Amino acid sequence: MIVVEQREVAAERIDRSDFLLPLLSDAQQRALDQTLGAFDERKPALLWGVTGSGKTEIYMHLMARTIARGGSVLMLVPEIVMTSQLIERIETVFPSRVTAYHSKLTPRRRTEAYLRLAASAGGEIVIGVRSSIFLPLPSPDLLIVDEEHDASYMQPRYNARDCAVMIARQSGASIVLGSATPSLESYVNGLAGKYRTVRLDERYGGGELPRVVVSDTMRAVRRGERKSHFNRVLLDGIGRALDAGQQVMLFQNRRGYAPYVECRECGWTARCPHCNVTLTLHRAPARLECHYCGYSIDPPAACPNCKTQDISNMGFGTEPGTRDLRRVLPSARGARLDRDTSTSERAFTRIVSAFDQHRTDIMVGTQIITKGFDFGSVSLVGILNADNLLNAPDFRASERAFQLMMQVAGRAGPRPWGAPVGVIQTSQTDHPVIRQVAAGDYESMARMQLAERRTFLYPPYSRLTRFMLRCRDYERLRQCARAMSEMLRRKFGSRVMGPVSSAVETIRGEHRAEILVKIESGASFDRARAMMREVVAAAAAMPEFKQVTLTVDVDAQ
Repeated sequence: MIVVEQREVAAERIDRSDFLLPLLSDAQQRALDQTLGAFDERKPALLWGVTGSGKTEIYMHLMARTIARGGSVLMLVPEIVMTSQLIERIETVFPSRVTAYHSKLTPRRRTEAYLRLAASAGGEIVIGVRSSIFLPLPSPDLLIVDEEHDASYMQPRYNARDCAVMIARQSGASIVLGSATPSLESYVNGLAGKYRTVRLDERYGGGELPRVVVSDTMRAVRRGERKSHFNRVLLDGIGRALDAGQQVMLFQNRRGYAPYVECRECGWTARCPHCNVTLTLHRAPARLECHYCGYSIDPPAACPNCKTQDISNMGFGTEPGTRDLRRVLPSARGARLDRDTSTSERAFTRIVSAFDQHRTDIMVGTQIITKGFDFGSVSLVGILNADNLLNAPDFRASERAFQLMMQVAGRAGPRPWGAPVGVIQTSQTDHPVIRQVAAGDYESMARMQLAERRTFLYPPYSRLTRFMLRCRDYERLRQCARAMSEMLRRKFGSRVMGPVSSAVETIRGEHRAEILVKIESGASFDRARAMMREVVAAAAAMPEFKQVTLTVDVDAQ
């Protein structure tokens, strides 16, 4: 006889309230008191603390206060695999209470976490990515959004940060939004009194903020002071750091070997047949790959257009950065951290652990290295090519470039040995954002960007709704996009922009077009939403729209 039995496996819990909390500095204690004051006023607290200021310690004290009262905590982080150090620190203080939730979990572990949280009576700490906002955690008493400015919280159908703020408002829970470089929306909410801004302007333990040095790439080339991808200023800084037994992190915002390959004779470039993008060159193993659909081919020995063999690599990614670093500094032990090397949580942990245990000296990586890391021996951080951060076709490009460069520089020197350095290599040394990063002047960046957005009616002075249309038939897509834009203009007039082709016009064989609608702050968005729904319903009833997929993105990023 076979008996089938279904049981829920519950994790063992250590019930205790005498948590071994970290001691707070005077500055942290003031920030904690101000945050609790914001809770008393029923306002979100914007915890604006410089990198290395100890925001995590404040989070822990707030968690302990909530757990002691029998409440639960939901903490959102941009990407779970990049914040493993943070989770380990919190688990040390709150053993058996922390639940990590993300897409890398097995179906069984996700199911167990879901069922346990649904039956929970309180006392839980959930740390997860944006989808964690939908977990059945009964009325969390404290919500924390770490790195609240991060674009990872935005998904085409919701913004997890904004969802957390709304949940807190509706349930009466307390909420903290933490960042070293707040989003301009949160910054304006703080100025308007909607949020209470809590400043933490000094590093924990008295460590110094990084001194940012701007290195002119064009000048270095003219003077013969550039080796491969490294200016002399950066190489000298790396040498000093390694001689002192310290470590270095280098940031390059492109993975792979080269962003694309080009024939010098006729200008041919390798492109994806399914997506309107160039193929990225990888060397290990050698292949040309599309980072949107996964299509890949072997690199051609000759140009398929003119048959010459003069094919060159254009630009560079993390692969040549790591390779050339070994050539320029053969005694240095280098490692690479990007999506290609951290294909699993185990691979990611292996690379990070080797660096943390000082078995490697230099880490070259993409945005992965900017989030959640706290390495005590890093005294120098370098940005290999800041230009590709500044030139994105996005009204948020300057804000995001500032945030990213400040986050990268903040990885240097979280310990009080003094004079940590961040080196920015760029050919645009006079760019306002570069000057603002060098000065660490967030307010100057905010004033400049907000003035431009007010002039052109971009958020936070308006709300953007993006209508994304996708279709395999290009002519049908153009016809439907024009028809829909005309229907929207009849209701919203000059607030409608487009239709235009998306930044990546084709993905997986589907052509894409966008229409943007701006609704100025102060206007009734409920009324605007009702009018948009009328347009969507009218479009859906048209026969030509049957082959078109429409996605509506409110508060588009």
